[in-house]
Amino acid sequence: MSEHDDTGEGCDCKVGRIVDRYDLRDLNDDLAADWTGVEGERRSLRELAREVDRRVLRTAMDRAGMEYRDGEVENVYRILTDDDVSSGSRTETRRELEHASVPIEQVERDFVSHQTVHTHLTDCLEASMAEPDDAERIENARDTLRALQNRTVAVTDDTIGRLDGADALSVGEYSVLVDVTVVCEDCGGHYTVGELLDAEGCDCTDE
Repeated sequence: MSEHDDTGEGCDCKVGRIVDRYDLRDLNDDLAADWTGVEGERRSLRELAREVDRRVLRTAMDRAGMEYRDGEVENVYRILTDDDVSSGSRTETRRELEHASVPIEQVERDFVSHQTVHTHLTDCLEASMAEPDDAERIENARDTLRALQNRTVAVTDDTIGRLDGADALSVGEYSVLVDVTVVCEDCGGHYTVGELLDAEGCDCTDE
């Protein structure tokens, strides 16, 4: 069972301030309903964070009087946030928004993480789940593994930098990459951790 006992009105967390700043009157109810699944299929915290961001961006574009086609807000958001988008495309899109009087720096500061959404849901809206579903467990595992990878990159980069600075090691411009591979001994499949989590299993599942 899920519970939603509060409206979250007047809360001073980041999502609460966004609700007030952009006049997103239906956001609290939508977040609680989508997270708990009281009206249908549940949505993950990461999906909800993206939904908050897109509503913020859409409102800012509307207030600036921008005209846009269906799906354009979603595409602009993708360009602003997707790691696979080139810096040139992102810069060009930001300039177009600035030219249209969209306060893009403020908008980007108002983008939220899934942890921020979770805090708002549980602390402000008092929404709760009996237990996480499989998608939530995978999402939590992804965050844990990504944090470990980022930590490994940071420690390695710092160590090499200190050795280079002390002339104990000679190295040119460098990048540190951490790629963990999972090998299934049964089917012989090789996967990065991200690929395995995205697929929710290896080739053994298909068999």
